[in-house]
Amino acid sequence: MKVWVDARKWDKKIITTAIESGIDAFLLKSDDVEKTKKLGLVITVSDKNSDLLLGKDVLEINIKSKKDEEYIASLNHDTIVIVRTEDWSIIPLENLIAQNKKIIYPVSTLEDAKTASGILEKGVYGIIINTNDPLVIKEITDVFKNSGVRVDVREFIIEDVKKIAIGDRVCIDTITNMSIGEGMLIGNYSNAFFLVHSESIENPYVSPRPFRVNAGAVHAYILLPDGKTKYLDELRTGDELLIVDYKGNTKITSVGRVKIEKRPMLNITARVDNKEVSIILQNAETIRLTGIDGKPISVVNLKKGDKVLGYTEEGGRHFGFKIKESINEK
Repeated sequence: MKVWVDARKWDKKIITTAIESGIDAFLLKSDDVEKTKKLGLVITVSDKNSDLLLGKDVLEINIKSKKDEEYIASLNHDTIVIVRTEDWSIIPLENLIAQNKKIIYPVSTLEDAKTASGILEKGVYGIIINTNDPLVIKEITDVFKNSGVRVDVREFIIEDVKKIAIGDRVCIDTITNMSIGEGMLIGNYSNAFFLVHSESIENPYVSPRPFRVNAGAVHAYILLPDGKTKYLDELRTGDELLIVDYKGNTKITSVGRVKIEKRPMLNITARVDNKEVSIILQNAETIRLTGIDGKPISVVNLKKGDKVLGYTEEGGRHFGFKIKESINEK
């Protein structure tokens, strides 16, 4: 979810706090654009001299009637709309979100932000914070920019581990050190992901690399912070990634470097809800899945009946987007 700040009442403390907190854009008066950009590399929205132009790329509309809602619904899908409602009415927002409109909703508290993020279990495209309190900005961004949504991790029961051909393996080095019990959600199928553990473990063979996840073969899917997926082969430096721990807590990081090398591989199959799911990982002692207690389990020690953590969804994917469609992957 995008997080903007309404800084039309310009305040340097608000601006610097927001930049340090990782916000996505500022709504500004045109006279304040230049001095804002001097404080950091940020996206600005104003009626001129900005990255996004108010009145063209971004509209600001107060919904007072059904006609206002219908007008927003008729807009191009690329148009970003800051939507205001008189009474925090959710229904117009639900209708627009259901039509995949890019809605930015004004909030002034963390509670408002949480409500906006949960509409239709999907949430608005973004929020715009209106406050003169830097602590409010930090509180909201700590939840929505520096951490991700909670993921309902669940138990996968190992069925089989088989050696397969040498393949192209993707190793992801991030800009964040991970701890025991943390990793990333990766899998062969677009609706079933294993929690692949980070290389944060001391071992006699190599030094720990707590910033790294040895993620699997190039074809595999990885779950991203926005709920989309990418093939591992598509990842590039700077892409945002989702770190997940064994309790389902998440935080956001970025790719620092991706390495693709030829390595011997294992096909690991498991069962969940009477359905077979799988992942292909490198055949090495240092590659691990995550047990239900958060402890890492080396792929070379996995056996039938072992329980590891993963995440499942209904439906499938089309160009990384979740869709409600019957898809059989095997």
